[in-house]
Amino acid sequence: MKAFYTIGLLVMSNIFMTFAWYGHLKFKEMGWFAKLGLPTIILISWGIALFEYCFQIPANRIGYIDNGGPFNLWQLKVIQEIVTLVVFTLFTVLLFKTESFRTNHIIGFIFLILAVYFIFKK
Repeated sequence: MKAFYTIGLLVMSNIFMTFAWYGHLKFKEMGWFAKLGLPTIILISWGIALFEYCFQIPANRIGYIDNGGPFNLWQLKVIQEIVTLVVFTLFTVLLFKTESFRTNHIIGFIFLILAVYFIFKK
């Protein structure tokens, strides 16, 4: 059960992280946001990123093997990276219509899945 909580919290964390890091690129399409300066955009993104930490820290604490979780540090990091790429891919494909999902992306993801396999192999 802790594995599901960990992964669920990592998904939520990465949703906020992706919006904090890349969501501001869509601000120019949102009326008054388009007129904001870089310092204001940074503060807004920083505020969004706070919620990332509110999910990321509990995910790592719940999931870490020394805290009774099922994952070691290597596994937590690889899971986080895979979740990041899945969330980023969905974000990009759904919100940035000018970006395309190509064959080289699929091949890269296959290599990442292989990385997960090798990291979890005993």
